[in-house]
Amino acid sequence: MSREFILPDLGEGLTEAEIVAWLVAPGDEVAIDQPVVELESAKSVVQLPTPFAGVVESLGGEVGEVIHAGSVLMTLAAVGAAPTAEAEAAPTVEATTDAAAAPVAAEPGIAVPTETATEESGAVLIGYGTRQTTVAKRHASAPARFGRKPAAGGGSNAPRTASGGSRLDAGRRSPVVSPIVRRIAREHGFDASQLDGSGPDHLVMRRDVESFISDELAATAAPGATSAVPVAAATEPAATPAPIPPSPAAGDRRVPLDRTSRAAAAHFSRSRREIPEATVWMDVDATELLAARRQLNEATGERYGVTALVARFVVAGLRRHPSLNSSYDAEREELVLHSAVNLGLAAQTPRGLLVPVVHGAERMSLRELRDAIGARSEQAADGAFPPSALTGGTFTLNNYGTLGVDGSAAIINHPEAAMLGIGRLVERPWVVDGQLAVRTVTELTISFDHRVCDGAEAAAFLTFVARCIERPVSVLADL
Repeated sequence: MSREFILPDLGEGLTEAEIVAWLVAPGDEVAIDQPVVELESAKSVVQLPTPFAGVVESLGGEVGEVIHAGSVLMTLAAVGAAPTAEAEAAPTVEATTDAAAAPVAAEPGIAVPTETATEESGAVLIGYGTRQTTVAKRHASAPARFGRKPAAGGGSNAPRTASGGSRLDAGRRSPVVSPIVRRIAREHGFDASQLDGSGPDHLVMRRDVESFISDELAATAAPGATSAVPVAAATEPAATPAPIPPSPAAGDRRVPLDRTSRAAAAHFSRSRREIPEATVWMDVDATELLAARRQLNEATGERYGVTALVARFVVAGLRRHPSLNSSYDAEREELVLHSAVNLGLAAQTPRGLLVPVVHGAERMSLRELRDAIGARSEQAADGAFPPSALTGGTFTLNNYGTLGVDGSAAIINHPEAAMLGIGRLVERPWVVDGQLAVRTVTELTISFDHRVCDGAEAAAFLTFVARCIERPVSVLADL
């Protein structure tokens, strides 16, 4: 019996990846957790292990091809089993009429084991697992669940009827586990749970929502048709024709964005669109910080950078002001206060701007934090981060002073609530004890989500970090 290895959810909103190299070929026998393919997403290159053992029957794409989450990455047969003509001619899941005999379509990243599957994989990615399911397969005649009302004339996934009937049912409550699916439906003015899903146990899949939207658009385009969802065009003035772009001037050229740049552009746009951010800043005398760093280096014989020292001050500040180490759940209108400080470090890499994360920074000593930051800096040299290094951040530190600038109105790294920026260290005239002196000064800037705190809280955090920079010994009581 064949089993399909489905490309899992890659995390962080990533839905596609490019095949870099296959590590196996049809006919090869593979073991559980054996790497079988190298994939490049918008954030990293990763070797993907197979959750099943067996013999490779077919590969889901060629090198250089882009595949999407939920696509079949590879098909495997049991060891010793040979494909038969009947198996090759077997109908697909969509074509079969016996729901009990057919393999159940899975949400991207969710594998539904067959009856012969007894082994489990230990190497899993986000949202992906191979643990054997205890949910019995549903027969076509099984009773509806989740308050579902059977649709007349061939099921709820039938297209809109000529009389204007809709696949939406206000009394239906189908399961919807994917936030992306819920968001797409919400953006088009309807509740995804009112659809009858095509996934396991009527789970609403992305394809169900997109198919419904497509049907609605086609229906509203027909003369005299009405839509079952509140289409924006029905309440807004008629759209004016799009302006014709000017003809390209001599010498102009178009440069297509690579996958990383496209993902970054979408991420930046989402942050600006969803987060009502505010920014406060202040100049700070960092002369004592540099003196303390010299003393620390001499006392230990080790090297400590400014970023590591400021990162330690940031972690101490977040313990005092936990609202800045949080995220805002817009759907539930709740503030999620994170127990761990997963410190993101904005880094310019050959693959573009990335934010690798030091997880569990609140548990680290200064030396451990310095080493963790150093490891991320080494990985930034070629942009080859493991996938786990780019996920789970709760607060970002951005030392843009290395770029030679004093300040920046930074874009918050969604879904985090704040980002602290450090400007360049530069000698400036400064008043000390009523006398003009030359001091080493930097500018601190914090951008924060105004939904999670007000300006007073952000300013209190900023002044705490500034006090630590101006008088590093003052933070000892908090360590």
